[in-house]
Amino acid sequence: MTMPRVWTFFYGSYINLDVLKEADLVPENVERATLGGFDIRIAPRANLVRSDAHSVYGILATATHVELARLYKHSQDILGETYLPEAVLARTSSGDYRPALCYFCPDMVPRPAEAAYVNRIVVAARQFQFADEYIARVLAFAPK
Repeated sequence: MTMPRVWTFFYGSYINLDVLKEADLVPENVERATLGGFDIRIAPRANLVRSDAHSVYGILATATHVELARLYKHSQDILGETYLPEAVLARTSSGDYRPALCYFCPDMVPRPAEAAYVNRIVVAARQFQFADEYIARVLAFAPK
């Protein structure tokens, strides 16, 4: 039986396809997208917080529920953070809106971000041609 694939909005280190591949997830479909009504925080991992004044850049990618469960188990076991899914409406680079899952960490204990972690996000953000202002916002979380 073929497992259905669902669209998922990734916004942190999982926008980096090499990081996804390390976690044994190679999406069939990937496209740049934005998610309005949220802002990014990296302390120590990426997370989204509600904000009427911001939008977050990321990617929409397809994955099975089994792959997502394995990916976020990896996040819990390796990164130490538990992320939970919510339904969102992301905007594709062509301007269309697409329903997707998005994972949030409701109980992240704030700590300084690691430079290598922020860099994995920035490298991918540049590859996907996110806005320079957004990349600067992400870079601001790197340790000084």
